[in-house]
Amino acid sequence: MEGPLTMRAAVCGSHGPPEVVRVAELPRPALTPGAVRVRVGAAAVNFPDVLLVAGQYQVTVPPPFVPGSEFAGVVLASDAPGFAAGDRVSGTGMYGAFAEEVVAPATSLRRTPSEVDDQRAAAFGVAYRTAYHALRSVAALRAGDELIVLGAGGGVGLAAVQLGVLLGASVTAVASSEAKLAAAASHGAVRVIDRRVGELRQQLRQAVPEGADVVLDPVGGDLSEPALRSLRRGGRFVTVGYASGVIPRIPLNLVLIKGVRILGFQFQDVPPGEFTRNESELAALLLTHPALPHIGATYGLTDVAAALREVADGKAIGKIVLDPRR
Repeated sequence: MEGPLTMRAAVCGSHGPPEVVRVAELPRPALTPGAVRVRVGAAAVNFPDVLLVAGQYQVTVPPPFVPGSEFAGVVLASDAPGFAAGDRVSGTGMYGAFAEEVVAPATSLRRTPSEVDDQRAAAFGVAYRTAYHALRSVAALRAGDELIVLGAGGGVGLAAVQLGVLLGASVTAVASSEAKLAAAASHGAVRVIDRRVGELRQQLRQAVPEGADVVLDPVGGDLSEPALRSLRRGGRFVTVGYASGVIPRIPLNLVLIKGVRILGFQFQDVPPGEFTRNESELAALLLTHPALPHIGATYGLTDVAAALREVADGKAIGKIVLDPRR
C-alpha cells in the first residue's frame, strides 16, 4: 500500500468549544474516484470552522470529523485527469483539512503558482474570494468610491481593505484593537476607527462626512445599523457574515428614507461571466501583490485548539494558518 497506514489529524469528537478538538492518529482517507490525495503543507483557519466544531453552522456535521475547510500542499496521488503526483495545489471543502493528508474532489482544487508558498495559497481562497466577489460584483465597487469595512482586522475584513484599495476605493477600516487598525492602515486604509471608543455612528459621520458608497459587513451585531446610516443616498450595504454571533435587526425605514440597497453575498449568485472574470483578476493579483494575504500567526497541528480559539475570540489579525508538519 502506498505510504503509511495512518496520519495525524485534528479530530472533533463532540460538538463544543475549540478545546474539544484533539490531535489523533487516524487511518489515511481512501482515494476515491475523481479525487486527489494531497499532503497538506498549510491549512487556514476560518470562523465557519469554529461554528462547525460548535455545531452552530448552517450545515451540521456529526462527530467525529476532521475540521478544516482550506488547505494547500502537494499531490501524492490522483484519480482525476489533470493532476499528477508532485503538483502543487490548494483547495476548499466543508471539512478535513486539519490533517497531514486530505482527499478532495479534483473540482475543488486550484493549481498553486510557483511564486506562492503554501501558507498564502491556503489563506487566499475563502477570505479573498469572498471579499473580491462581494466588492467587484455585488457592491459594484468603483474607483473613487468611499468604502467602509467592518471587522477590518479579520480574514475577510482585512482582505476587503486590501482589495478595496487595489480597486481604487478610499477605505475606512473599523476594527476592535490597535493592532488590527495598524494592520488595516499598513494595507492602505486611509482612515481607521476603533469601534470600542465612542459611538460608531458619530465616528463614521466625522470620518466620511458626505457618506459612504459601500459598506462591507462580515460582523453583524450592533455595528451594522450605524454603518448603514453612514451610507449616502444610493449606497450599497453588503452583508457577508455574522462573526459577532448576532444577526442584526435593521429598521427598514432607513432603507426607504435613504434610498440605499442591502445586498447579501453567496458565491452561486455571482453571474457566471463575472465569476470567471473575478477569478482571473484575483489570480493575477495574488502574483503581482506578494503582500496578499496577511498571515497573522502560524500554529502547529498540535496547537489546533489554540488556533481555533484565537479566531473564535476575534483576536486573529488577517488569517491564522496551521502547519500540519509541526
